[in-house]
This record gives sequence, C-alpha cells and structure tokens, in this order.
Amino acid sequence: MKNTSAFKESIKRAISEDIGNGDITASLIPESQISVASVISREAAIIAGIEWFNAVFKQICPDTEIHWKVADGDKVVANTLLCEVKGQSRGILTAERIALNFLQTMSGTATKVSTYVQAIKGTSATILDTRKTLPGLRNAQKYAVTCGGGKNHRQGLYDGILIKENHILAAGSIAQAVTNAKTLGSGMPIEVEVENLDELTQALEAKADIVLLDNMPPPLLRQAVALNRGQAKLEASGGITLENIRAIADTGVDYLSIGALTKDVKAIDLSMRFNTLSI
Repeated sequence: MKNTSAFKESIKRAISEDIGNGDITASLIPESQISVASVISREAAIIAGIEWFNAVFKQICPDTEIHWKVADGDKVVANTLLCEVKGQSRGILTAERIALNFLQTMSGTATKVSTYVQAIKGTSATILDTRKTLPGLRNAQKYAVTCGGGKNHRQGLYDGILIKENHILAAGSIAQAVTNAKTLGSGMPIEVEVENLDELTQALEAKADIVLLDNMPPPLLRQAVALNRGQAKLEASGGITLENIRAIADTGVDYLSIGALTKDVKAIDLSMRFNTLSI
C-alpha cells in the first residue's frame, strides 16, 4: 500500500538530486516549444509506477498532459506504447529521466515478482517481499510487488513483530522473547525465526502466530509442516530461487519470503521518443 508521505518525499528527493539548481541543457530549447513524446517498453514487462511517473511531471511541468495506454499490473510485450506525453519541451526533457527511473525500476520489480508468482501457481503458498529494498525506494518497490501479484510483509520495523536470532539471544530464549512481545499489547501477530525443528517446537509452545523457517531444505520443511499441524502460519525464507521455489511451495508452507524480489532488480528497458514539435 502506498504511503502518501513517503511517496511525496521520494518524488521530491529524486527531482532535487537530478535537477539541483536547474537543467542547463534544456535551456537550449525555446521556452515556447511544445512537444508530443511517446514512452515505449523495449521488452516484455509487468508495468508498475504510473502514479510516480505522473507525479514527477506534475511537479516539474504541471500543464503536461499524459495519456496512458496501460495500467499498473498490465503485462506488455516488447515495443508496446505505454503512454503519450504532451507539453512544454523543456519540461518534458527535464522530467524524462526521473520519471523513467521510477517506472523502469518499479516495473522491473513487478516483472520479477510475477515470474516467482507464476512458478508456484496452483499451490496454496503466497509470495512475500522483505525489508531488503533499495534505499529510499521501499514504498515504491513494495507497491510494485503487489502489481506483480505478490504480497507485502511488514513495511518496516514499526508495523510488525519479527523476533530473529539476535533478538532471541538478547532476550535469553524464544519463550522469553515471545512473552516480552505479548506484553507490548500491540495486537500485531508475533513472528519468530527458527533454524531447526527444536526451535520450531519452542516457538509453537510459546504460541507464536507465525514461524519463519530459515534456510530449511524441502524435506525439513515438510517435517516442520507436519509438526506444526496448523498451529501457526509457516513462512519459508532463505535461498529461495526460481529453480527450487516450486519444491518449497509444495511442502505446504503458507508463505515464501524472498529478498531478491527487491534487492536484485533489473530495470525494464524503456524509451521516450519525441514525435512532434511546435513553437
């Protein structure tokens, strides 16, 4: 879900880092010149980031008209026309790279997520993202994950309880860490990370709501599902790739959390071309 405050800040920051005190090269173009430009995807993709693209133009050149041919979540093939942009040539040239950076990075995230979602189609498992996002782009990338068919895990440290190895060591035990979490009275589900079946048993006895099974191979995951008997939701994480994801999903776990969805992203190849000019 888009966080309005983070959204506005990301647009402001992206514009500031690129334009600085002004676009020197764009000043070579007559101020009165109006252009129509097309944005094309040079490869197959799942589109994400239209609102971010529009917001950049709204900030830099508010009178620009943008006519979209696609929507977020749409699957496109190579050479698909995504939108047409009409407005002051200077403004379009200044906003071009910033707007495309958002659109191609977010579409890259959505496209990658989609490949993982398709790989487990027909199972009961759900693909989740993690906090391993590009700095400053968490809000954008987590939105893109949903465009690709995945679901968001916690947005940050403030909206979810995930007790990991170092939390357990600091608290003294899994049971104590869960007890401490319950005293907060936050109403949030309590999730505990475990590395073996003994720790899973401890987490279940402590009444954890969700248990993260860290780096367990499919045979061990199947044992964990049998031991759990539906007491808690189970999340598999660590070392999940397109090559092994189906085998992991088939074990019966509820969730698959994958950091690579957002930290190892290849931007989609997009291009903006000027079509017509008028002065």
